Amino acid sequence: MSNVFRELLKKVGSGNHTGENLTRAEAATATKMMLLGEAKPAQIGAFLIAHRIRRPTGEELAGMLDAYEELGPKLQPIASARPAMVLGIPYDGRTRTAPISPVTALLLATAGQPVIMHGGDRLPTKYGLPLIEIWQGLGVDWTALPLAQTQQVFEQTNIGFVYTPVHFPLTNAMWEYRDQLGKRPPFATMELIWCPYSGDAHIVAGFVHPPTEAMFRVALELRKVHKYTLIKGLEGSCDLPRDRTAIIALSQTPQEIERLLLSPHDYGITSKNVPLGTTAELLTQIQEVLAGQPGELMQTALWNSGFYLWRSGICFDMPSGIAQATELFTNGAVAAKLQELRQYFS
Repeated sequence: MSNVFRELLKKVGSGNHTGENLTRAEAATATKMMLLGEAKPAQIGAFLIAHRIRRPTGEELAGMLDAYEELGPKLQPIASARPAMVLGIPYDGRTRTAPISPVTALLLATAGQPVIMHGGDRLPTKYGLPLIEIWQGLGVDWTALPLAQTQQVFEQTNIGFVYTPVHFPLTNAMWEYRDQLGKRPPFATMELIWCPYSGDAHIVAGFVHPPTEAMFRVALELRKVHKYTLIKGLEGSCDLPRDRTAIIALSQTPQEIERLLLSPHDYGITSKNVPLGTTAELLTQIQEVLAGQPGELMQTALWNSGFYLWRSGICFDMPSGIAQATELFTNGAVAAKLQELRQYFS
């Protein structure tokens, strides 16, 4: 099998003049061979860094997603009138700005919008604050649940979290390579648009560099995913920035793609991202938001929640989304959703 992988490695690692892109099927084969350990360690390291230097194509990302779909876990469809929002956030976490996604997920679930997250612990290359630690600090320890119990929580609360170290252990060996290489390989790009859900889904992913958005669009169209939202977000996440105009691509059908530019000034949101301090400080700020208290993180929560309530179709426009988010935070409904969720982890 290592001879088969060597031929795939030669294609991506032969330089600008003689190198070739992988086909979708070849990218799927290479991904499976790495996850299953059928390629040798030296081959895997060489492939990851060569692919990083050359950059993946949208077709290659589609093939990598094919492999994840074949080998990875999936939450099963739940009874909902709305597609589940799958939030794709960098697995190596945040280091500069305060994450708001867990609060956004609680707000959306409160309003009847199912949300799925996925990821693991502190991981290379950034070793930033991951979502799982924020949830643990809020009394929700997704690491303790097998997939079947996660499914039950998802069905009852509209929130699910696929914890990859337990639910997709084949990926665990890849993190050592990422640490040793010191750079994010294309796996890190692909994970942002991975969908561990077998029902109707709405993919939401962040990006930093404009070429990544183009790759996402090609990969998703090849996989016949026509409902997605791509955001030039904070640190590559799908959290909307407050210090600049948010650049967003919206798609619902193959023929309908809209470019949206959202300025926080236009909606009464102040233009300041909340810096990330200690995890304890962030958890205190989140608890203040859940208590309906005004503050800078509340501004971030309203900005994001208003957008996602509108994008999910729950609210007619951004102003009504922000108004509904304000009401749900101040009347204690979002805090009650967190209490409901905690019951499954006590």
